[in-house]
Amino acid sequence: MRKILGKLLFIISSVFLLFFNALIWLTDTVVSFVKGIAKIVIVFLTRGGCLLLLIAFVVVIIQPTVLLFLLFLTLFPILGSIILYYLRYIRYSVTEYLFDRADYFSNGVYYKFDTFAEYRQDFKNKEQERKRREQQRRFAEHQRAWEERFNQWYGYQRTYSNSSYGGQYSTNPSGDFKQRYEKSCDVLGVDYTADKSQIKAAYRKKARQYHPDLNKSENAAEMFKKISSAYEFLNDENIEKYKRYFS
Repeated sequence: MRKILGKLLFIISSVFLLFFNALIWLTDTVVSFVKGIAKIVIVFLTRGGCLLLLIAFVVVIIQPTVLLFLLFLTLFPILGSIILYYLRYIRYSVTEYLFDRADYFSNGVYYKFDTFAEYRQDFKNKEQERKRREQQRRFAEHQRAWEERFNQWYGYQRTYSNSSYGGQYSTNPSGDFKQRYEKSCDVLGVDYTADKSQIKAAYRKKARQYHPDLNKSENAAEMFKKISSAYEFLNDENIEKYKRYFS
């Protein structure tokens, strides 16, 4: 009887999985299609110049349906992304719950979680982890691109530093980095050669001084934001990078 119940739950789980997979695929396809149209419209309007924008504005006033169409292109991708999230959320929670119960009745393997709410929370945890890895991947790509530009410019700068053509280079990522690093040090009130412990101590002191809950001056919130941004930029990697190239 238990094995029959297990097979029945497995069939129900498989049907649910196929249904949600098809629904998610269809929704994702429609959202991607609308996003593609929106990008085409944006490119068309921005490259058309002020005259085309003016014509589009007049058309929107004369034809309210055009405004509704533009609103649809703007809002549907946002709404579609939310719908996709909840479809994946329901798919994971329901199918994992049912597959685990089916496995328990068929093979005696105890299920991962006892309650349905724990499966829902597990999905949220996995989503947070996925987003964190995606952010790390993007940050790593950005850092690699920056390092490549920096090393190229640094090599050109060393090779042609005495050349009369040196002034022709318009992009200077190392200069931008150096300027931002030193400005961040100035915000925290530390030397440009300060180590991580000195930067951390200065940050704590400044943060207490300008925390909006403790400091009621008008510029306290703005200063606190600058201090936090400066401390975030002065991380171990950037400290090492500054010492390597500019100390």
